Amino acid sequence: MTPGRSSRRSALKLGSLVLLLGVQQIARGMSILSVRVWPAKDYSRVTIESDAGLKTKYYFIAEPPRLAVDIEGIDLIPALRELVAKVKPDDPNIAGIRVGQNAPGVVRLVIELKQPMLPQVFTLPPVAAYQHRLVFDLYPTRVADPLATLIAERLKDKPEALAVPDPLGELMARQTARPALGKPADVTTATAPAPTPAPAKERAAVTGNVPVDTPSETVGAGAGSRNKTDRLIIVALDPGHGGEDPGAIGPGGTREKDVVLQIALRLRERINQQPNMRAFLTRDADFFVPLHIRVQKARRVQADLFISIHADAFFTPRPQGASVFALSEKGATSSSARWMADKENSADLVGGLNVKAKDAQVQKALLDMSTTAQINDSLKLGGAMLGEIGSVGKLHKPRVEQAGFAVLKAPDIPSVLVETAFISNPDEEVKLRSDDYQVQLADALMRGISRYFAKNPPLARNRPL
Repeated sequence: MTPGRSSRRSALKLGSLVLLLGVQQIARGMSILSVRVWPAKDYSRVTIESDAGLKTKYYFIAEPPRLAVDIEGIDLIPALRELVAKVKPDDPNIAGIRVGQNAPGVVRLVIELKQPMLPQVFTLPPVAAYQHRLVFDLYPTRVADPLATLIAERLKDKPEALAVPDPLGELMARQTARPALGKPADVTTATAPAPTPAPAKERAAVTGNVPVDTPSETVGAGAGSRNKTDRLIIVALDPGHGGEDPGAIGPGGTREKDVVLQIALRLRERINQQPNMRAFLTRDADFFVPLHIRVQKARRVQADLFISIHADAFFTPRPQGASVFALSEKGATSSSARWMADKENSADLVGGLNVKAKDAQVQKALLDMSTTAQINDSLKLGGAMLGEIGSVGKLHKPRVEQAGFAVLKAPDIPSVLVETAFISNPDEEVKLRSDDYQVQLADALMRGISRYFAKNPPLARNRPL
């Protein structure tokens, strides 16, 4: 027998063996790299990371609520059993997880739920530090209205701070003062509020330089009439990244998502101390929020300002200093601003966006309706904040930069992105982790907000009869 004929026969035998084993048997050689559970009030996420794609079938059972998932082509291994211990008693959505070998080459995963859910099950291709991911996003079907919750909390804390006597009245006042944004959409469908941008904000004339915590008098529609802006002012704070997306990681291992959340929580305390202000966080814990959902959340509470908080990073450890960015209609103001926007806009890929979710792409398109008035107001806000940040640390650029940041595209809310420092710089990484710097930075951001409102007071809103 010639060597060539022998090689062909060996190849045919190997091919026959592959067919006999079947695809599932081969897949059973894959490895589970990690299992993770991300609990949050908004939704809970379960992630299984592997070195190859996983094939699944899933079923949702309403009573009692649970999600059953069959993972095909794999045997029960210790890594999957780790999911059982990953669920904490205080998880707002998941009661527990059970795993077992349902059949040869099929592992069944049962996620027991504390309340009715709308589950999303999807896979993600390798990106950044991740291999293949199988993701279960579990959204509660009953969600509290965030605006009514903010107003109720504020009235409970300081009932004398607002002239509006009840949450419903304040809610109606806010609705009548701005164009309707549409019925708040369920976050699980990633559907935007109706895209009706507010008209250009013509700032009313102000008598005197009034502190933000004092109701300011503005010129009304009638000659000589005066209306007080004694309504609740809402500032949306957006700590960048979160959950599956750690953001930038400093040379000492500091994660951007952690420090920016700490800074946002400190700033929230300062805003909530103002008699007529309330802070709303797009995330108040370690979980992932898609970029367009961050904007949607701010619009649902009809925020007066949107401040996205980040910690910069670069390829080398030399760059340093804080920066403030606003949206641009005409392209980035510098190559570094364009690079930064591209980096921040890639957060959805790392965090794991379910692109098959209903209306997700439509929602992204709707956020391109940014207005000139919004950008002008954003530049004023950015300038006020940049001036205050410069008093507590170095500035990377002495002016507000502009680029196409997806998270700044609310057409009716002045929006800025603050890069608090370069986490990739060892010295600034240490500062970002220190309580002293975080306190100084939160104070500076609060002063910037106050300066902005002193010169650009929020418009008075008519109350319902």
